[in-house]
Amino acid sequence: MRTSITNLNFEESARNTEPAVSIVVPCRNERDQIESVLQLILAQEPLPGDFEVIVADGMSDDGTRNILSKLAKENSRLRIIDNPGHIVSTGLNTAIGEARGAVIIRMDAHTLYASDYVQNCLEVLQTTGADNVGGAWVAKGTGTIGRAVAAAFQSPFSFGDRRGHNPDYEGIVDTVYLGCWPRRVFDRIGLFDEELVRNQDDEFNLRLTRAGGKIWQSPLIKSWYIPRNSLFALLKQYMQYGYWKVRVIQKHRLPASVRHLVAGGFLLSLIVLLLASLRWPLAAQGWIGLVSAYSACNVIASFLTAARHGWKLFPLLPVVFACYHFAYGFGFLRGVCDFIILRRGPHRTYTGLTRSSAGNS
Repeated sequence: MRTSITNLNFEESARNTEPAVSIVVPCRNERDQIESVLQLILAQEPLPGDFEVIVADGMSDDGTRNILSKLAKENSRLRIIDNPGHIVSTGLNTAIGEARGAVIIRMDAHTLYASDYVQNCLEVLQTTGADNVGGAWVAKGTGTIGRAVAAAFQSPFSFGDRRGHNPDYEGIVDTVYLGCWPRRVFDRIGLFDEELVRNQDDEFNLRLTRAGGKIWQSPLIKSWYIPRNSLFALLKQYMQYGYWKVRVIQKHRLPASVRHLVAGGFLLSLIVLLLASLRWPLAAQGWIGLVSAYSACNVIASFLTAARHGWKLFPLLPVVFACYHFAYGFGFLRGVCDFIILRRGPHRTYTGLTRSSAGNS
């Protein structure tokens, strides 16, 4: 069914002094950038009706809460609520439960936004009749390591040829970065899965599409994700992504796409060939050949990425690509072991947060 401004009750919300739009922000330990990000959110271009911003703070202990309290006193649109569950899914659910708007828009504390981000979300929601809209997942790093991580993030070599990383793509997608939904979507299919430390947005969008919903990506909706600026944090993050992807696949009995299997299959092949080489010399040749092929592909991808994003990044890029692939592959194999083979709950290594002084996603 086509969504319209009237259907979303913007005018009625304005008459009843209820906000037309609720912006929900999961946040934990974002001391260094929470103020600048919230200023961007609160300064969004004029909307049809008022809006509120609800920050679900995951019990920050780095001074973030003091900054949030100060900002809330200065702006009546901003509300701060507790998220004792710490993770993104519990924060989103708590904030959505408090939201009063006809439209829910997720905005994160480690992302920068164009001044017309919210306005364009609403426009695309109206014109497409979609159940969830968003823009491309585009990374913008800080510092040398952060810029290398961001450059590799945009490369097809990291994740395959994904439309979700293409800022020029417009059309239907399986999932979208962040999200903007009519409130009734949550009434129809429920909230985010609080079991999932990672991949909660993918799992939600999977439920949405299986329920007949439409997810739309638009180049009008512009934001820039700030990735990790530490290789160790990047390793932990992508181990978790691989690990929790297995749980989503298991939960929905969904065949994994080739893209999800490549990193785990590659790592498993290396392990099997290495162990087999202890007895069969031919296996050692296979191991060397596989490592050589991967190394060549990595160097070529790093060369092409550096040519686009800056040659100073070239020495780091092969390491960053390897972090993405081996961390995700290891996490995926560990997830298969825990969830499918041993049928036990998640290991604590994969339930903790991975930003030392930033958010929980």
